[in-house]
Amino acid sequence: MMARKIRVVIAKPGLDGHDRGAKIIARALRDAGMEVIYTGLHQTPEQIVETAIQEDADAVGISILSGAHMTLVPRILEGLKENGADDVLVVVGGTIPREDSDELKQLGVAEVFGPGAATSEIVEFLQGKVPVS
Repeated sequence: MMARKIRVVIAKPGLDGHDRGAKIIARALRDAGMEVIYTGLHQTPEQIVETAIQEDADAVGISILSGAHMTLVPRILEGLKENGADDVLVVVGGTIPREDSDELKQLGVAEVFGPGAATSEIVEFLQGKVPVS
């Protein structure tokens, strides 16, 4: 029996209009054999949670450059929890100050990847954290 593919939702919440990084990550994850659902720009936390649940995602990758991560990410974590999907791994990428990064991890984010994080590092992190049986 083949191991199933890791399903990852890549999301761009809020008003941030830059999605090049998100698209690069999405492609790298696909190249690594994962199934990637890219939500596109300007998603609300509620839309992201809904997509993660509908797609039966193993992980959600949130790309944020707008500085609104301390508002948006907790709402996504909360939404997943409220919908019984708190086993979905949440990772965040973008320009996030160290102290915010620590706080996000305390709230339940699995990892925060800053600018310049290697795509291979993100791929390996997800492969190491998501059980695929």
